[in-house]
Amino acid sequence: MISKKKRLSGSRLYLILDIGVCDYRRSWEILKAAVRGGVDIVQLRDKHGVPRETLKFAQRIQAYLKDRIPFIVNDRVDIAFLSGASGVHVGQDDLSVMEARKILGSKKIIGTSCQTLAHIRRAEEDGADYIGFGSVFKTFTKPDRSPMDEALLRKAAQATRIPRFAIGGITGKNVARVKTCGHMRVAVCRDIMLSDDVALSVGELKKLLFV
Repeated sequence: MISKKKRLSGSRLYLILDIGVCDYRRSWEILKAAVRGGVDIVQLRDKHGVPRETLKFAQRIQAYLKDRIPFIVNDRVDIAFLSGASGVHVGQDDLSVMEARKILGSKKIIGTSCQTLAHIRRAEEDGADYIGFGSVFKTFTKPDRSPMDEALLRKAAQATRIPRFAIGGITGKNVARVKTCGHMRVAVCRDIMLSDDVALSVGELKKLLFV
């Protein structure tokens, strides 16, 4: 089995599969197309779903992916555990990285959201496997947040020792700006989910990340 460290180090494109953007039926088709296109990691984000339905869909995703690529559940450590997902992503107001680790164990991937350099230091001290840093640009997912200053993005790139995914409003049109600030991994939601050709969009984003 490939170690979680190796799986993360080779990952560039992280898909946020948000049920608030598309329902389960459409998200299932998006998932399959994104995998065909070469996405590296998939996260299920279901903020307002009925837990039983979220678990059912998470189990379906896990059975489909069969650990070919990491499958992460947003926020819900219980659903990550019960579905057999690769890990969980927690925010600053969710269970802590260390609390999630106590439940899921050392072999699972645990990521966390960071918006400041202090958050990054804490995440690394607590044993996070990766961080999501943002919101980089204005985003519908976090409408109350302002875009990040480029100076902060550059400092974050220099300060982080673990894999770091820039997140928030990232598209094929602005990913080059993210790269110039030192971020070579990105998490994307709407630019993939709302694409007319999901597999093509994934492939194009990956090409841009490797240019």
